[in-house]
Amino acid sequence: MSALLVARNTYREAIRDRMLAGVVGAGLVLLALTQIASPLALGEGTRLTVDLGLSSLTWLGLLVVLLVGGGLVAKEIDRRTIYNLLSRPLARRTYLIGKWAGLSAALWVLCTGLGLALALVLWARGGAGLGPALAAAVILAALELTVITAVAVLFSALSTPVLSALYTLGVFVAGQWSYDLRAFAAKCPPALGAVLEVAANVVPNLPLFNARTLAAEGGAFPALQLALATAYAALYTGCMLALAAAAFESRDFK
Repeated sequence: MSALLVARNTYREAIRDRMLAGVVGAGLVLLALTQIASPLALGEGTRLTVDLGLSSLTWLGLLVVLLVGGGLVAKEIDRRTIYNLLSRPLARRTYLIGKWAGLSAALWVLCTGLGLALALVLWARGGAGLGPALAAAVILAALELTVITAVAVLFSALSTPVLSALYTLGVFVAGQWSYDLRAFAAKCPPALGAVLEVAANVVPNLPLFNARTLAAEGGAFPALQLALATAYAALYTGCMLALAAAAFESRDFK
């Protein structure tokens, strides 16, 4: 059994989950609500649509990661189905990579669907020129969720579903504030500042994937910056999966 087969099965389970359909429905409802609120935006209806649309994409994707990714491995351990999987010629690291890849693929489908819906709304509002910037913002949001999925896989391999979700949420929030953590560390006493600096360097640099303001303004996202963000996502994801594999290899299920 290869990682591709595990990924395919995980992807099918995620796509068939009713929660994913609920998340898509919630995203469409939020897009509709932005149009209702647009007259109150004092001429900034398009900006409001882009900003809230991309924000909802990120937060709804995070909800999927927390509810599905948090129990991605832990639930199979609780149900003891993991014994059947690992009794086959399947390396534990291959199993984790497959789990991550399957859920990440489902999140990319979610981001693509909601991104297309947002593009249609903008086209109807006469904002067709925002297409390239919007596409870059959606890609970056999907990369951000891919990184958080790797974090969720790490915690899921080590803890219970509830704790995994809480730890993942904590990393996400800290990652969003990574720049603020560095600024705050510079103003703290040396000992506390050093701890905060280490924390800011360990958590993912999630502001790197935030292109909402640029997309709302219709500016072209630099190709080099998109390439660097992609490389960073690949590197951080690889580190998280390597840590997850190392911890999972040493875990005793007896």
